[in-house]
Amino acid sequence: MKSPMTVHHAFVVTALLLCASTACQAEIKITTGHSETNAGFAFPGIPATANNDAATSAQFQLIDGQRDPNGGDLAVLHDGRVPGSEDQPAQNFFFRAGTAGGRIRIDLGRVISIKQVSSYSWHGGPRGPQVYTLYATDGTAEGFNGEPKAGTDPTKTGWKQIAAVDTRPKEGDGAGQHGVTISDSAGVIGQFRYLLFDITRTEDRDNFGNTFYSEFDVIDANAPAPTSIVQKPILKTFETEDGKFKFIVDATDAPDLVEWTEKKLKPVVIEWYPKVVALLPSEGYQAPTTVTFRFRSDMRGTPASAAGAGVNLNTLWFRRELEGEACGAVVHELVHVVQNYWGSRGQPRAQTTPGWIVEGIADYVRWFLYEPQSRGAEITKGTFAKANYDTSYRVTANFLNWVTQTCDKEFVRKLNAAAREGRYDESLWKDWTGKTVEELGGEWKKFHEQRLNAK
Repeated sequence: MKSPMTVHHAFVVTALLLCASTACQAEIKITTGHSETNAGFAFPGIPATANNDAATSAQFQLIDGQRDPNGGDLAVLHDGRVPGSEDQPAQNFFFRAGTAGGRIRIDLGRVISIKQVSSYSWHGGPRGPQVYTLYATDGTAEGFNGEPKAGTDPTKTGWKQIAAVDTRPKEGDGAGQHGVTISDSAGVIGQFRYLLFDITRTEDRDNFGNTFYSEFDVIDANAPAPTSIVQKPILKTFETEDGKFKFIVDATDAPDLVEWTEKKLKPVVIEWYPKVVALLPSEGYQAPTTVTFRFRSDMRGTPASAAGAGVNLNTLWFRRELEGEACGAVVHELVHVVQNYWGSRGQPRAQTTPGWIVEGIADYVRWFLYEPQSRGAEITKGTFAKANYDTSYRVTANFLNWVTQTCDKEFVRKLNAAAREGRYDESLWKDWTGKTVEELGGEWKKFHEQRLNAK
């Protein structure tokens, strides 16, 4: 079985474009690479992202379309840097949710001999693949339009089509890192000043099909060799004994935590991820079989987070909590990976599950199943006054545990299934227990009041 560390591939697509003279032909080559994990944007036949290429000091302009406010601005496309994880919106440029893409123009400032054009992207879902058509011009053609809007054929306004790129796979959503390099068999693509990326979304099933573009590089054939500041990834992989589940830990940002990962984190993940999957089933649902963990130093205030099949770990926080809450926090995030409630957003009439339930279930598994001896979700005299069933996290976990013990031992399983399928409704509480959530919350509060007064 091939390790996820080395799951990558490259393809070369060739397109013949006639030169001005019928005596010659230029052969454009499109080399694409894809890695399902963090390969450090290293693909066969594709150069590393550069921080001194012609695009570094070029002017990037949004010709058509709208930038998504959750993402970075155009500057992230030519800073030589790439994101550290699959879900870092601010480190990528992407078009606004629900739109069909747009056009980006690069002004290199002067006509140069373009040797290569490369593009890089990364996302844990359908926003990973790249779909665009690349045009170029020196800006001197008669009738030249430097800002062709959507619906205008650039080739009719002084532009030359260079290549059409589509890295979407035949099967699956293409999650992971993608790299593309466009070159020419003759060594130079052409003499150009302007490049135009006409970008299309990868899918229109929902509002989230616009690619997370991380970097655009343009190599001048007459300039010094490009340099890169991208770090080589430090990856550790392991799997459950039956091979059903695989795990990848990206410790590039925290090489000092590799030993802790091997000794402490690995046994917990191998034991508890299958347990969580078994605890939270629903009809027809299959939990992710590969989960990736990434240590990150840019997570201010947040110990950990989950998105899709990825878990982000705050490097500074984990260094402080290696002997404290570190493993418990990972179990909490593993619950979020299995919950996968965001998968219901594309369903018609899907109901949104309140956040207090989402976090409450995750903390219920952590505090009452994984580490009950820690009593981390106990209601005390100091916390009782502000405790309410929908307070979220530990308090809601305590409430869910009480409902499970008092009313229905399968309650959390049922609640999770309803949330995952987009059919959560407050009426379910009464359907399953005979009482509304407010009535249950009142009884739970009274139970703790009597318990605390009896001490």
